[in-house]
Amino acid sequence: MEAKHERIREIVAKELSHSHHDMEHVERVFNLCMHLAEYETKVDLDVLKTATLLHDIARVREFEDRKGVTDHATLGAVMAGEILTKLDYSEEKIAQIKHCIAVHRYRRNRKPETVEAKILFDADKLDALGAVGIARSFMIAGQYGQRIYSDVPIEEYLMDNVVGGKTEIRLEDISKHSPNLEFELKFKHIPERLYTGKAKEIAIERLVFMQGFFDRLKAEVEGYT
Repeated sequence: MEAKHERIREIVAKELSHSHHDMEHVERVFNLCMHLAEYETKVDLDVLKTATLLHDIARVREFEDRKGVTDHATLGAVMAGEILTKLDYSEEKIAQIKHCIAVHRYRRNRKPETVEAKILFDADKLDALGAVGIARSFMIAGQYGQRIYSDVPIEEYLMDNVVGGKTEIRLEDISKHSPNLEFELKFKHIPERLYTGKAKEIAIERLVFMQGFFDRLKAEVEGYT
C-alpha cells in the first residue's frame, strides 16, 4: 500500500508543479489528517491517505480555466477515479476516496458524510489558518498584485467586489482583495464549518494568532507602532 501512496505522490507532484496549492500544501494537509485521525474512531487510513494525496490534483486545471467553469473538487474526484482504477483499487474504495475529494471544498454545498471525508475537509481548512495561513495569504496576494492591507469597510467591499454580496461567492476582481479581507470574510468563519472536535480546537488557537497579527499589521500601516 505504501508503494501505491508513493506512486500517487509522484503523479500529484507532476500535476501540481504550477500551483500555489503544491505538494507542500498536500503534505501539510496529510500530516494534519494523520493527527486528526488519532482523535477519531474507525478511520480507514488507506482511504484517508489516498484521498488526501489526491484532493487538489485538479487545482492547476481550475486555475487555467479562465471561464471559471472548472471546479477542482469535482474534476479531481474524476481524475482520482481514473488513477486509482489503474492502480487496482477496489470499486468500493474508489467510491469512498472520490467522495472525500468531491466534498472537501469550502465553497461547495455538498457535505462530507464519512469520517475520512470530514477529517480531510477539516485538515484542508486548518492549513489556511495560523502562521502557514498568513504566509499563504501573502503568497497569493503577491501573485495577484493585491495590497498587503486594505482598510475598506467590509459591507462596502461586499457590495463592490463580491458576487451577490455574499462571503462564499467568487470575487469580481481578485486584485482588489487583500489578506486582511480574506481573514475577515473567510478565515474567521472556518471553526464553525469544521466537523471534528480536535480540528475546531486547533482552528480557534490558530485564529487567535492570526487576529494578533492582523491587529499589529493594521497598527503599523496606520503608523501607530
